[in-house]
Amino acid sequence: MKSRVLFMLCLFIVTGCMSNTATPQAEIPTASGVEESQILFDDFSYSTLGELTSNGWVVRSGSGWPGVAGATFRSDNVSFVDYPDPAENRLLRMTSSTNGTPENTHQTQICHQRKYLEGTYAARVRFSDEPISGIDGDQVVQTFYTITAYLQPLDPDYSEMDYEYLPNGGWGSGDFAFYVTTWETVQIEPWNADNTSSSSQGSLAGWHTLVTQVSGGTVRYFVDGKLITQHGGKYYPDASMSNNFNLWFIEGGLIQIEECASTKRISTGSSMKLV
Repeated sequence: MKSRVLFMLCLFIVTGCMSNTATPQAEIPTASGVEESQILFDDFSYSTLGELTSNGWVVRSGSGWPGVAGATFRSDNVSFVDYPDPAENRLLRMTSSTNGTPENTHQTQICHQRKYLEGTYAARVRFSDEPISGIDGDQVVQTFYTITAYLQPLDPDYSEMDYEYLPNGGWGSGDFAFYVTTWETVQIEPWNADNTSSSSQGSLAGWHTLVTQVSGGTVRYFVDGKLITQHGGKYYPDASMSNNFNLWFIEGGLIQIEECASTKRISTGSSMKLV
């Protein structure tokens, strides 16, 4: 069986994210008293999934949206690796795979159970353009995002903020598409999205620092220290969100080849460090 792996490394940092609805983890003195805050710190220096989940992370399993209908999310796709820069550094790695059939498509997602709203979110991510092995071309989404629970179609309290890299294109774009999107609400079936999005073309293979600042009615998105876009108005988040990393394949975007049933194409995910 041939193997195709697309690999994405990610170093994740979230600091000073504030929520009005989540239980506070710390109390920060202010001039007027005490201010509730949510601060998430993690360097992903784990050896087992149990250590990861003990710090509030959830490794997804089972099926469901987003991605290929009939595909599954597997916790085995998450691993921890050494990365010697700096020395003794460790990362969390996500790896997803497909052979072109839904039943043999395995996607990966982790999310943090705490909820966040205003503040600063940052992730150090290594995107990949090519699979580790096998045939290239499947439409894969490498993403860091925040999101509320999907409770009902067109929920007025829905909020979401996305960084999405599509090295093989998708959604009508060419290869190496990068989307930054802020959501007012969404209906999954039939699809009806109310969002505002900015996009660019060009390879983003390698390490990048993604920073989102949510404050004063404006969401500002930075890549490697450069402001690339900002969104506001009705798209400004109004409900607490979870932090997520996902590596999934676009429905209708898998390569179809003659030996599809016996050819495994693995799409590599991400290694992360939350600081």
